Amino acid sequence: MAKTYRAGEAIEDYCRACKTDRIHTVVAADQLGVPIRVSCGYCRSEHNYRGGPRIEPAPLAEPPSPPRPAQPVVHAAPAPPPPVRPSLPRVSVASTAMPEHTSDLEALLRRVIREESGFTPVEPADKWRGGTLILKPGRPGLQDKSMPIDTFFHKVVMLRNRLRTLEQQVNAAELPEDAKVRLQSYITGCYGSLTSFNVLFADEADAFKGAGGD
Repeated sequence: MAKTYRAGEAIEDYCRACKTDRIHTVVAADQLGVPIRVSCGYCRSEHNYRGGPRIEPAPLAEPPSPPRPAQPVVHAAPAPPPPVRPSLPRVSVASTAMPEHTSDLEALLRRVIREESGFTPVEPADKWRGGTLILKPGRPGLQDKSMPIDTFFHKVVMLRNRLRTLEQQVNAAELPEDAKVRLQSYITGCYGSLTSFNVLFADEADAFKGAGGD
C-alpha cells in the first residue's frame, strides 16, 4: 500500500531549483494522501510534487574475487552431433513494452490534477522581486525588523494554498449542510482579511477573494 502524506510532513523529491534530490515539506495533498505541492527544505523554493527522487544511488563496488586454482586440462571425447529436429513455424509475439505516450499521459494527468486543485505556480509582481519588507517599531530606540519580500510572499502563498485545501476538505466532508455553510463562511472571511496582500501578486487571478469575489 502506498504511503499517504499530510501537509507539514517530510518527503524526498527532486528540486527543480537545486537540480538534485532534496528533503521537502508537503504543502498540500489530495484526499488520497498523494502530495500535490511541496517546499524544498534546502532552498525554500515551492513547486509541484515531481514524483519522488530521480537520482539513483551509486552501486557499491564489489570486492575482487580471489583467483581460482588452476584446473587440470581434461581432453574429453568429441560430442556426437545433435539430432536434426524439424523446424517449427515462427509465431510472432506482441511486444509488452510500454507505449511511448505513457509519459505524456502521466504529464497530462498531473496537469489536470494541479489545475483542478488550484495549485498552480504563483509569481510575485515584478516591482516587489528582490525587495525587502521592513517592520519599524512605534517607539524610538528599538531595532527594525526586515525580511526579503520573496520570503514573505512565499509564506503568503503557502497560507493561501492551505486555505484552499481546507475549503476542499470541508466541501468533501460528510457534514450537515448548515455546518458546511458555517465553515465555508469562516474560510471566506479569512480570504477577505488577506486581500491586503493582493498587491504582491503578479496575476490578479492568483490573489485572495473575499465575499465580494467570484
